[in-house]
Amino acid sequence: MPNSQLLPRIIVCLDVDKGRVVKGTNFKQLRDMGDPIELAQAYEEQGADELVFLDISASNENRPTALKLVTDIACNLSIPFTVGGGLKKLDDVKAFLDAGADKVALNTTAVLAPDIIDATAKAYGSQCVVVAVDVNREADSSLGVYINGGRKLTDKNFFDWTKEVARRGAGEILLTAMHKDGTGSGFDTELTAQVSRELPIQVIASGGAKSEEHFYQAFSQGADACLAAGMFHSGDYRVGDVKRYLTDKGLSVR
Repeated sequence: MPNSQLLPRIIVCLDVDKGRVVKGTNFKQLRDMGDPIELAQAYEEQGADELVFLDISASNENRPTALKLVTDIACNLSIPFTVGGGLKKLDDVKAFLDAGADKVALNTTAVLAPDIIDATAKAYGSQCVVVAVDVNREADSSLGVYINGGRKLTDKNFFDWTKEVARRGAGEILLTAMHKDGTGSGFDTELTAQVSRELPIQVIASGGAKSEEHFYQAFSQGADACLAAGMFHSGDYRVGDVKRYLTDKGLSVR
């Protein structure tokens, strides 16, 4: 079961590179999908429960996320809005929240300097802290934890790291299965379910969604929220289509 009494959430992700929304496969071969401000407004109109904005090259290129773009998106939104990419210190977190973000997503910095999780939770509350964990099922079946937009493998033990993240005060984990990303084969429901069982915080399934059924499978296995990008960017599905499907299957949605 999900880790709260909240209804399942459908989150749309805007992966942004150089000011444009992009989508790839397994974090590679990026294609331009459109303007982030226009897409953010469109997804709110479609019924998305939340939006996540990830500047996917910010940490790797050692530059801050464009605050102006974040401000422009936030000005046009009334749904919760999470921003990540290039946050290195508490001042960066404050700048994003001041720009209109409701939550911040920490990944590379959380791994390299995990005290940022504690500090952010203490300053702004756990509900504001999302730790993004990019995990890949390696050739030997081990679970590799990656940073720098999926470019660098760390020495973190996956399950130890997710427990540490929860212990330090994160309110949610954004669990992205890199081996599923862009494949259309569905979320890694087994891994999501295992993390959900072991942790007392919200778990967002990410990576691999291509149909309404994939959302149903993930929610049935204990995901608190499901995040997708490509299936919505392509226009194959609208958020409302997924919500109607889930309702027809007996799941209560927002």
